[in-house]
Amino acid sequence: MRVRKNMFTLALALLAQTAVMAQSKPDSARTPKAMSWKDVSSWRSVNPGTVTLSADGKWAAYALTTREGDGELFVKRVKDTAQKQYAIGNQAMPQFSFSEDGKWLAYKEAVSFKERRAASKTPGKMLFDKLHIVELSSGKKTTFEKAGNFSFNGKTSSHIVINMAKERSGPDAPQGSDLLIVELSSGKSQNIGNVSEFQFNKQGDLLAYTIDAAGQAGNGVYLYTVANRSTSVLDNDKASYKSLGWTRDGDGFTLLKMVKDEKYKTEKGAVVAVKQFTGTPSVTIYDPLKDSLNFPKGKTISANRKPVFAEALDRVFFGIAPLELAKKEPAKADTSGKAKPAKPSAEAELARLSKLKSDTSIKSLDDLKKAIAKLDTTKSPVAPATANKDDIPKPDMVIWHGSDKRLQSRQQVTGSTDKNYTDLAGFDLAAKKFVQYNDSSIKSITAFPKQVYAYAVDGRAYELDQNLDGQNYVDIYIVDLKTGAREKLFDKFYIPSYSSVPQGSPDGQKFVYGKDGHYYVYDMVAKTNTNITASIPTSFVNTEDDHNVVKPLTPVVDWSSDNKYLLIQDLWDVWQVPANGKGNAINLTGNGRSQKIRYQGRFVLDPEEKGIDLKKPIYFRQYGEWTKKSGIVRLQAGKSGATVLNWDDAFISGLSKAKNADVYMYTKETFSTPTEFFAGDALLKDVVQITKNAPDLGKYAWSAGTQLVDYVSDKGDTLQGTLFLPAGYVQGKKYPTMVYYYEKLSQTRHNFSDPGFPGGGWHPGMYTSNGYAVFIPDIVYKMDDPGMSAVWCVLPAVKAAIKTGVIDEERMGITGHSWGGYQTAFLSTQTNMFKAAAAGAALTNMVSMYDLIYWNSGGGNMAIFEASQGRFKGAPWENWDSYLRNSPIYHVKKVNTPMLILHNDKDGAVDFTQGIEFYNALRRLKKPVVMIQYKGENHGIAKTENRKDYAVRMMEFFDHHLKGKPAPAWLDKGIDMLKLDEELDERKF
Repeated sequence: MRVRKNMFTLALALLAQTAVMAQSKPDSARTPKAMSWKDVSSWRSVNPGTVTLSADGKWAAYALTTREGDGELFVKRVKDTAQKQYAIGNQAMPQFSFSEDGKWLAYKEAVSFKERRAASKTPGKMLFDKLHIVELSSGKKTTFEKAGNFSFNGKTSSHIVINMAKERSGPDAPQGSDLLIVELSSGKSQNIGNVSEFQFNKQGDLLAYTIDAAGQAGNGVYLYTVANRSTSVLDNDKASYKSLGWTRDGDGFTLLKMVKDEKYKTEKGAVVAVKQFTGTPSVTIYDPLKDSLNFPKGKTISANRKPVFAEALDRVFFGIAPLELAKKEPAKADTSGKAKPAKPSAEAELARLSKLKSDTSIKSLDDLKKAIAKLDTTKSPVAPATANKDDIPKPDMVIWHGSDKRLQSRQQVTGSTDKNYTDLAGFDLAAKKFVQYNDSSIKSITAFPKQVYAYAVDGRAYELDQNLDGQNYVDIYIVDLKTGAREKLFDKFYIPSYSSVPQGSPDGQKFVYGKDGHYYVYDMVAKTNTNITASIPTSFVNTEDDHNVVKPLTPVVDWSSDNKYLLIQDLWDVWQVPANGKGNAINLTGNGRSQKIRYQGRFVLDPEEKGIDLKKPIYFRQYGEWTKKSGIVRLQAGKSGATVLNWDDAFISGLSKAKNADVYMYTKETFSTPTEFFAGDALLKDVVQITKNAPDLGKYAWSAGTQLVDYVSDKGDTLQGTLFLPAGYVQGKKYPTMVYYYEKLSQTRHNFSDPGFPGGGWHPGMYTSNGYAVFIPDIVYKMDDPGMSAVWCVLPAVKAAIKTGVIDEERMGITGHSWGGYQTAFLSTQTNMFKAAAAGAALTNMVSMYDLIYWNSGGGNMAIFEASQGRFKGAPWENWDSYLRNSPIYHVKKVNTPMLILHNDKDGAVDFTQGIEFYNALRRLKKPVVMIQYKGENHGIAKTENRKDYAVRMMEFFDHHLKGKPAPAWLDKGIDMLKLDEELDERKF
C-alpha cells in the first residue's frame, strides 16, 4: 500500500509539474489541436465587408467579430504598423465610417453578447447603441448614448448628424426623433426634434430632412444650410413626408408627400421636387388631385416607389397605383324592400366644388365639362336593397386552373409584390405635363442613362410556356420618356442568359444586346441596328454553359464613357469592340486563350463612374484554369497585353481604391491562410498588410496543403479536382477521405472559409483539421443524364486521386447538399466504392420531383428541369428512360452504402417528400439509413442551434464509418420520440 501511495503521490507531482509547464508555455509553442465544433462559437475573424480605407488613403479600419462574443474595431494608419482598437459589442455587421477629409471616425458600439442574450428572454425589450466620434490625430473620443443612424456631411467634413433612437412605438405612431447636428471642430450641437428622414447633398453644405411629429404638427420638408445654420421650410402640411433622396451630383432632391383619406386604405400621394439652391430653392409639387384631366381616375402616386429626378432635372419619375377603398361599415338593413337612389351629401358637394376650384389643369369650358363628368357622383345606378353579406362566412379555398399563366402557388408568393406594384409615370417640370409610361399590359420598364429613353418588356404571350419549359421569350419596346410614346422593336426576343438583355450607353442613345450568338448595337436616335461581333476572330458564345439553352453569351463588361467602344469578354480574354461595328476589335489581354488564363472580371474603382474611362488604366482579375493561380492585371485601352501586378498560388481579388488618393487595397488568402487585406500604389507596389485576421489561427491544426488531380471523365472530358491534405499530413500515409462536389468547384483550391456552422453540415476546413483528406472534383454534364454525368466524372476523379497515395480507398465518404445531395444519393446507387454517404436536401425521384412545386418561389419544377439545373430535354412522358435511369429511387435496390439523409419538413426547394421517398424505400429494403429532419427549417438550416446539432451529427456519422469510432446512440439504434428531448438537452452547446 505504501509503495502504491508513494507512486500515486509522485504521479500527482508530475502531473502538477506538467500542468505548470503547460500554463507557462507560450501559445505559439503549443501543439495546434484539431478544431472542434464547440471551438467555432468563439472564433474571431475579420468581417470582409467592414474593411475600409479613408477617402484620403491615409487610414484603414476593420472589425474583428465573433458569433458568441464581442467584437473590436481596429484603426490604423496605412503606412504604420501601430493601431488602435475599440470595443464595439456584439454586432454581426459593425457600423462605422470615416469623414471624407480623413480626420474623423464615427463608430457604433452595441450591447455585449451577454446583454443581448439576456434581453432575448424578454420579448420586445429594446437595446440601444452608442455612437463614438474619434478625432484621429489626437485620439480624442466623444460619445452619444441611444444613437440611431448617423452621417458625416460629405466633402465639407465639418459636421456629423445623429438621429437619436427612441423607444419602439406602434406602426401608426409618428416616426420622428431628435436629430443632433454636431460641429466636429468645436463639439457644439444643435437639436432638431421629430426628424424622420435626413440626407446631406454630395458637397455636404445642405441637409434636407423631414418632420414626422405627433398629430402631424409641423410635418414637412426642410432645408438646413450648414454654413449659417439657417433652416428653410420648403413645404409643410398635415401629411407624411417620406422617400427623401438627393441626386447623385447633389443638385436636387425628391420625396413623397402622402395624405390619409378615410375613404381609402391607401394614402393619396404627391411628389415634391427641389432644385436650384443658389437663391431661393425651386420647389415643385405635383398633386394628382389638381390634375384631373391627365392623371388616371381611381389612382394615386404610390408610396411603394421612390421618386427620382431625371439627370437633367427637367423631369421627375414616380410610381402610380390604384386607390384601394376602405371597408365600409355595414349599413342598417332596409326592411321596406324598396330601392332608394343615393343622394350626395352637402359635404360631398362642397368637396366636389373645392376640387374643381383647385384643379389647375382646367383652362377652358370644355375642360370644366370633362372634369365635372369625372366627378359626377349623382349618376350612380340604383341598387336594390340587399342583406348584409359580411355576416356570412366565405370558403377558404384556391382555384388552380390549367390556363393560369402563373401557378396559384407562385401568385401566393408574389402576392405582396403584386399588390405593391406601381406603374412608372413622370412629370415634366417645365411643361407641367404628366406622362404615364406603362400599365398592366407592360409591367417591366427600365430607363437608360440620361432618362430620355427606356426599354419595356412584355412577356404575357410567352409567360405560360416560360413557366413550363423555362425558355425565356419577351417582346421588347422602346419608350420615349419625354412623350410616353412606345414602339415595338423585337417580337419574341430570346433570352438564354442575362448577357442578352439590353445595356444602355452612357449617353442614353444606344444599347447593346445579344442575339443568336452575337452582340448588336441599336441606335435609338438613328434607328440603326449593327452586328458588332461578326468579324471578330473569336466566339462570344459560352460553350461551357451545359444547360438546355441555345447560344448563351459571355458577358459585356461595360460601355466606354465616350460611348465609342464596348469591352466584351469571351471565355478567356477581354476585347475592346467598336460600337459602330467599324474598325478592328482589339484583344486587350492577348494571352488568355493560349495560356489558359481567364480574365474574369473588371474591378470598378469608382462607384460613380458613367462607363469605363479608357484614358485610365483598367484593372482585371486573372485566374489560371489549370494552375488555380490568380492575380490582378492592368490593361491599357487600344493595346494588347496585360501588365501583371501580382500572380500567386492564392486567391487574390477584391481590388478597391481610396476615393481621393492613389491607394489601392486587395485581398489574398489560401485554403489554410485567412483572408488578409493589403494596400499599395497603383502598380500594387510598396505593399503593406492592413489586417491581422484570425488571432486564434495558431491554436488549431489546418490542412497541410493542396494538390491538383487531373483526370479524364468516362465521356472524354479533361477535368480537374482539388485534393486538400489533412492537418499533420505525413507523406506515404493514407487518410480517411471526404469527397464533396457541386458542379465545378476545383477553383476553390485557395478559398479560405471561416470556421462556422454551415446550413448543410459541410465545412472542408473542419474536416481537414480533424484528420480527413478532402477531395473536390469537377462535374460537367451531358444532356438528359444529370445523375450519370456525376458517375462519369466523380468515379474516374476519385480513382485518379487514389493514385496520389493520400487517400485510403477503404475509408472514403461522400457528401453534398441540394444538387450535390442528389449526386450523393445517385452515386450511392451506382457504386460500392464509398463507405458512407450523407445526402442533404436531395432530389431522389426525378419523375415525381418534376411535377412538384418549388415552394420558395411558388413556381413549378418543370422549368428548372428543362432549362436550368436538371438538364433534361422535355418532360418525363417525352423521355421516360432518361428520367428513370437518373433517379436514385429507381436504383435503390443497389444501395449498400450506409446513408445519412438530411431533409427538413419546410424545404421550399426540394420537397420534403423526396427525402421521405428515399428513406422509406431504403428502410423497406432494410438498408442502413438515418434521416434527420429539423422542424420548420427550409432548404438549408437557418437556426444556429440546429446548425450546431447537424454539424456534430454528420461528423459523428463519418467518424464512425471512416475512422471506426463508436456509433452514438442516435446512429446506432435511434432515439424514441419520448426520449428525444432528453438527448437534445444533453448534446446542446
